[in-house]
Amino acid sequence: MRGASRIAVTAGITPLVVGLTVVAFGTSSPEMAVSIMAAFSGGAGSDIALGNVVGSNIFNILFILGLSAIITPLVVSLQLLRLDVPVMIGASILMLLLAVDGRVGRMDGIILFSGVIIYTIFVIYQGRKEAKQNIEEFDLEYGQPAQNKFQIVLDLSLIFAGLGLLVLGSNWLVKGAIEIAQFLGMSELIISLTIVAAGTSLPEVATSVIASLRGERDIAVGNIIGSNIFNILAVLGLSAGVSPAGIGVSPIALGFDIPVMLAVAVICLPILFSGFHITRLEGFILLSLYVIYISFIVLDATGNPYLPQFTMVIMYLVIPLTLLTLTLAVYQHFMARKR
Repeated sequence: MRGASRIAVTAGITPLVVGLTVVAFGTSSPEMAVSIMAAFSGGAGSDIALGNVVGSNIFNILFILGLSAIITPLVVSLQLLRLDVPVMIGASILMLLLAVDGRVGRMDGIILFSGVIIYTIFVIYQGRKEAKQNIEEFDLEYGQPAQNKFQIVLDLSLIFAGLGLLVLGSNWLVKGAIEIAQFLGMSELIISLTIVAAGTSLPEVATSVIASLRGERDIAVGNIIGSNIFNILAVLGLSAGVSPAGIGVSPIALGFDIPVMLAVAVICLPILFSGFHITRLEGFILLSLYVIYISFIVLDATGNPYLPQFTMVIMYLVIPLTLLTLTLAVYQHFMARKR
């Protein structure tokens, strides 16, 4: 990731764009490698490929963004609100529409992957226009510009070496996930939504937490939003495109997990819009929602008798309180602006 970031800074793009593209794409490389390997394996691999994308997107926003905000409140760039968060929500809606027939086919994959190409070109174009006044904000320790051709070659070598190790590790992860699912008697979808998704998202955890600790807030937030866009458009798109039969979508994923992913993307708007920052309280809400989500799918997968009561608490207490808190936050923001 360091090599990719240094090349991006050498090309003259801003910290936010680096976070949205190079860093986000780099930290999403495990998701890419795992999903493609799973798609090629066929059968249960479809559940792993899809669950990895959906689970990673939910984990990125609820867990990583929540944890980063608890560490230090995060300031939100206006570009994220105007462009990138709406793109993330739009990509989530597009994924849901393409999956309605129970499969994300090859043509669907081409449509998704075309979207990430257009998005990346546009973001880099916009970022280069602002680079002259903003590029000095980038922490040089995190991504110093390449000084010579040798440094560029070294950076490229590091990138390809890292990708090679990712392919090897992803193969082991897919096989291990299937074996764990079989041993525990759980579906591959549940394992991919939890263990695989959290495992492949560890680079995002490290990047955003370290960035928040070091005050690189554009990187911390941009990395999450960019990773989610990349996961849907590039990871799922390429996986569906290279798979002979596309990616199958189970009724459970279509009826619950993908709508949850969309809801999590939509919930970003009021959180990010309330004062253009994410407070520690909002970070705690996000983190708590992730714990509730994981608890629900584990209780459901194990057939726990307390699942109906747990569901009632979510429907009639957790969701209304969350919506009320977000509404109050947005209202306070408007009142503060009026004053």
